[in-house]
Amino acid sequence: MRSLFLFLWKYNFFIFFLLIETLCGYLIMQNNNFQRTTIVNSTNAFAARVNSMVSSVTEYINLRATNDALIRENAALKTLLPDVYYIDSALHQVSVDSVLKRQYTFMTAKVINNSVNRRNNYLTLNKGSLQGVKQEMGVICSDGVVGIVKDVSEHYSSVISFLHKDSKISARLKGTDYMGSMVWEGFDATHGKLNDIAKHVKVIKGDTIVTTSFSAIFPEDVMIGTVETVNASGGNNFQDINVKLSTPFGKLTYVYIISNDFKNEQRTLEEGLKNDR
Repeated sequence: MRSLFLFLWKYNFFIFFLLIETLCGYLIMQNNNFQRTTIVNSTNAFAARVNSMVSSVTEYINLRATNDALIRENAALKTLLPDVYYIDSALHQVSVDSVLKRQYTFMTAKVINNSVNRRNNYLTLNKGSLQGVKQEMGVICSDGVVGIVKDVSEHYSSVISFLHKDSKISARLKGTDYMGSMVWEGFDATHGKLNDIAKHVKVIKGDTIVTTSFSAIFPEDVMIGTVETVNASGGNNFQDINVKLSTPFGKLTYVYIISNDFKNEQRTLEEGLKNDR
C-alpha cells in the first residue's frame, strides 16, 4: 500500500494531466458531432481489425478439426454417388427400392509415412483391422488413384503405392471402350505409362485416363491422369503413351480406403474360370 502511495505521489502531476486530457476528449466528443462520429468510426474499425485477427487465429487453431470433418463428410458423400452402387436388374420387377445395392464404401485415413523416390514405394495409414481395413483394398485420394493395401495390423495398414515396379491398374481412355493397363516405370513420381492401346486408336494430348469396371479393387472412372505424349512403338502394334498422373504422391495427407462388398464373389468366380484353362 505504501509503495502505491509513493508511486501516486511521485507521478501525481502526470496522472492528473492524463485525467484532464481524458475529460477534455470526452467533452469534445459529446459536444461535437463530427469529432464524435470520427472517434466512433475509428474505434469500430480498430475493433473490427482485432476481431478479424482473433477469428483468423481461431480458424488456424481449429484447422485440423475442420479438415478431419470435411474428409469424413467427403467419404460419406462418395458412398452416396451412383457409381458405387450395383444395379441388380433382376430385382427390378420385385421392388424399386431394392434395385440399388451399395457396392463400395469409403473410409478416411491419414498418411503417416510415404515414399516417392524409391523403385518400390509404400505408404503407411493410421487405420487397421480394428477399423475394418483388409488386404487388397483400394486406396484413392480426391485427385485419383493412390495404391492397394498390402499388410494390416490392428491400428495401421501399409499400402503398395502406384509408384511401385509391380503396380498394374486396369485403365481406359475416358469416353471410349479402349482399355489398357497403367504401370510405373520407376523414373518420375509424376508420370506413368498406359500400355496395350492399339495403334489405330486415336489418342491425343490431354485425354483423360480412368479406372475400368474390370477391377475388383477400384470403382469405375476413378481418375488416374491425362495423356501427355503419344508415340507409335517401333516393333509392335501398340502406342507408347506417357501419362501425367493426377495424384500428387509427394503431398498426400488424407486418403480414402475403398471396400468392395462384392469383391470376394467376383474373385471366387474368376478363380473357377482359371482352373478350367
